[in-house]
Amino acid sequence: MDGKGRFTRAVERFDAANADDPNHETVDGADQPKELVYARRMTATLARFAPNASEIVRLAARSQHIRRWSVPRTDYPNGRDGYRRWRTHLYGVHADTAATILRDVGYDEPTVSRVASLLRKERLKVDPEVQLLEDVACLVFLEHYLSDFVPKHDEQKLTGVLQKTWRKMSAAGHEAALALDFPSELRAFLARAVGPVR
Repeated sequence: MDGKGRFTRAVERFDAANADDPNHETVDGADQPKELVYARRMTATLARFAPNASEIVRLAARSQHIRRWSVPRTDYPNGRDGYRRWRTHLYGVHADTAATILRDVGYDEPTVSRVASLLRKERLKVDPEVQLLEDVACLVFLEHYLSDFVPKHDEQKLTGVLQKTWRKMSAAGHEAALALDFPSELRAFLARAVGPVR
């Protein structure tokens, strides 16, 4: 082993896995793998929202969508049931991929199992760390992806997505979401979907 800590090695391995994403987006003028961008946004949002989060949550946040492209949505039927099956399978893929890396860099089994549990979203709304991870994922969606999502869907679909997102979040998550710097048109739409938005 090199002199780096396990956490640093784990993040490097997570990022290397996500750097293989064939899908790219432009960030600050540079073409970058989408899931690598997403992982960095998860880390940055967690640091702002919960700066004292445990190492386990920080590991889960960085690996939240690890190798997501390897399970295409098109492999599952259209509709709500197909979407749920796809998402459930993805949770397992993320958990298993992260677990393999965590073992490789020297984490013990209780830590590996705990990170995997967070990535599978087990006991959401009951387990505070699972809820924290979900809040961060929702905040990343609202801050970085909602504006691109809006033009692709009709208002009924968008309203449903936003209401489901809102229901997944805690009161602290709602407060952080309301503090985001939304454009006025998007803020008005959010207010129609989920209630008053400051």
